[in-house]
Amino acid sequence: MKKIIERKKIVEIKHQPDFILLGTFVLLILIGILVLATASTPYSLRMTDSPNYFLFKQLAAIFIGSILGFIVYKIPLETVKKYGSWAFFGALALMFLVFFPVFGNEVNGATRWIKIGGLSILQPAELLKITAIIYLANLVSKLNKKKSFWPFAGIVGTIALSLLLQKDLSTLIILCSAAGVIYFCGNASLKNIFLLFAAGVIAVGAFIMIEPYRVQRIQNLFNSSRDLLGAGYHPQQALISIGSGQMFGSGLGLSVQKFGFLPESITDSIFAIFAEETGFIGCILLLGLFMFFAFRVFSLGKKVNDAPCKLISYGIGFWIIAQTLVNMASMTGMIPVSGVPMPFISYGGSHIISEFIAVGVLLNISKKA
Repeated sequence: MKKIIERKKIVEIKHQPDFILLGTFVLLILIGILVLATASTPYSLRMTDSPNYFLFKQLAAIFIGSILGFIVYKIPLETVKKYGSWAFFGALALMFLVFFPVFGNEVNGATRWIKIGGLSILQPAELLKITAIIYLANLVSKLNKKKSFWPFAGIVGTIALSLLLQKDLSTLIILCSAAGVIYFCGNASLKNIFLLFAAGVIAVGAFIMIEPYRVQRIQNLFNSSRDLLGAGYHPQQALISIGSGQMFGSGLGLSVQKFGFLPESITDSIFAIFAEETGFIGCILLLGLFMFFAFRVFSLGKKVNDAPCKLISYGIGFWIIAQTLVNMASMTGMIPVSGVPMPFISYGGSHIISEFIAVGVLLNISKKA
């Protein structure tokens, strides 16, 4: 009788989710809410009559994301893998649907949103991230080394084409790199990995050269004082914001740059506002939280025995940390301004919902580890 009870306890412990991973995620979400609450007020007042308009929209997205993430956490993993793969083709179809005038909505010269009734309600590229990772993980785990290359390359090429047409080079690089990590961790041959890497480098170089504004951004990277009122304005204002924070920051809610000086202050540039208000110490702590989150996800991938789940964990972990580092690097002038949101922190319903679903998948996987 005692042995049966002990066995039951072992089973219960084994099937507990990773509460440390969950706690880290919740802490990052709370930081995002706090930063957005202070950063969005001036912009909300300029665009609407309410100082909390964008904060309430973000809270609504978090609520929807929580429900979807919980559903993904509760349903069987086999169901997640099966329907996640089908959802990928749905997301891919939406990526091309944006180019139909009835559904597409152009913002800042790029068509990336699905609109209904004149309102932008969904950015398909964000849904594509999590569904592509699930689909590619299943694909690589099912096919052997020799047979997986061309189907994998074909799918990644289609993803790249859809993002290229939307002029979203940053997301293309992040998602295709995550796909490469999945392929590498699936014990692919070094020859095929080299072919994919070479093809990716050549393609990215070509995509940069065909768009003059991308070349201009790279030129501004090496000469920060060039065209300060044009293409160099955004990166220069971001550096001013970060530099103003110094060691300990100006204090929460006391940012000056959020009053119309820094473009995209609540979306792509919110890290600069966070740096201004919390300083170098705050930035180090935030980066440490993201690194710890990634560490827990990669550790989960190492522990789980199920091959697709292992690859899904690696893919999600790379996606989140890569997007975080790209966002930070673009705001600190290490790379050109990227236009990608900071995970869990930036304003934006589509990316927040997608990230909640991703964490729900990870927590579901952690019950098997």
